[in-house]
Amino acid sequence: MANIKSQIKRNRQNEKARLRNKAVRSELKTRIKNAERSAAAGEETAAADAVKAVSTIDRAAAKGVIHKNAAARKKSRLAKRLAASADEA
Repeated sequence: MANIKSQIKRNRQNEKARLRNKAVRSELKTRIKNAERSAAAGEETAAADAVKAVSTIDRAAAKGVIHKNAAARKKSRLAKRLAASADEA
């Protein structure tokens, strides 16, 4: 445990940020998974799920939870998977 007052405060801030980032990352994974699953199943909600996933990715990048290049990579891979499943259907 830290003895310095500023480090005690920093630990509190880090913990709050960690929990916030964990929630954002969890939602990010869920949205991407839902978009991929609905696209593979050929559901009508695939486009809407994809929009939600891309929006969540952009929001995570804007908050600094993931790097902007990582966000671009995730969006690109998602778009490729959606296009591939649309070609199969």
